[in-house]
Amino acid sequence: MLVLVAPGQGAQTPGFLTPWLELPGAADRVAAWSDAIGLDLVQYGTQADAEAIRDTAVAQPLLVAAGILSAAALGDVAPGAVAGHSVGEITAAAFAGVLEDTAALTLVRRRGLAMAEAAAITETGMSALLGGDPEVSVAHLRKLGLTPANVNGAGQIVAAGTMAQLAALNEDKPEGVRKVVPLKVAGAFHTHHMAPAVDKLAEAAKAIAPADPKVTYVSNKDGRAVHSGAEVVERLVGQVANPVRWDLCMETFKELGATALIEVCPGGTLTGLAKRALPGVKTLALKTPDDLDAARELIADHASA
Repeated sequence: MLVLVAPGQGAQTPGFLTPWLELPGAADRVAAWSDAIGLDLVQYGTQADAEAIRDTAVAQPLLVAAGILSAAALGDVAPGAVAGHSVGEITAAAFAGVLEDTAALTLVRRRGLAMAEAAAITETGMSALLGGDPEVSVAHLRKLGLTPANVNGAGQIVAAGTMAQLAALNEDKPEGVRKVVPLKVAGAFHTHHMAPAVDKLAEAAKAIAPADPKVTYVSNKDGRAVHSGAEVVERLVGQVANPVRWDLCMETFKELGATALIEVCPGGTLTGLAKRALPGVKTLALKTPDDLDAARELIADHASA
């Protein structure tokens, strides 16, 4: 079974969209999305610096656009399951046919703006903990007032909270944690700090008429497969202020019998986790169009098998 996954915020790098816009029809497609959401995705994806695309209101639509564009470049692909990490869940909803592409971009634009506004209330951030025992780390984070916002599996947890709380974490790491790495995000996502964004996203979601997923859609909330489009959207809204359980998503991939995993652009983060947590599963990350041939070969091999 092939799983198609989409990365979350922090995966973006300056200019990462540039080579994808050289594909036939890609520039026109992204320009149309830009007009629809009032954000110049082409400029931000090709010319903007790291600080500009760190802005939550920019990064999130940019990532969803890149994910949809790179998945379309694969051609006729029929994954057995789809999932996305954090904002990547909106990309996955487009893969599954729950959201039409422009609707996905419109929703993520509202999401990014609402989360940016919530992040501006208090200076907050996120840091990844590498290594250590998850139970020990979670207990330690709670003691420091931090939230385990992303439980990613493969020995990685992301802590979120105020900058003062994160500074305390740097001085007092949980036992067994090798390193604490600040992430390129602009707020404590998937925590109570994002509560103001939930109401705004819920209001935006009222304009959506979702379809039921055409393939198995695996949710960040609890790793469960969701079969109702309305429930997918409801979970997308609530997930903004609740932890991402990517570890449980990978457990579901395993239970479903995953044999291959492709991560759309800008790929790398989720394939890295899968290599450690899903031994025996073939993985491939779409970073540039140069990776498309290998991805198509993996899809063809998988289909024939």
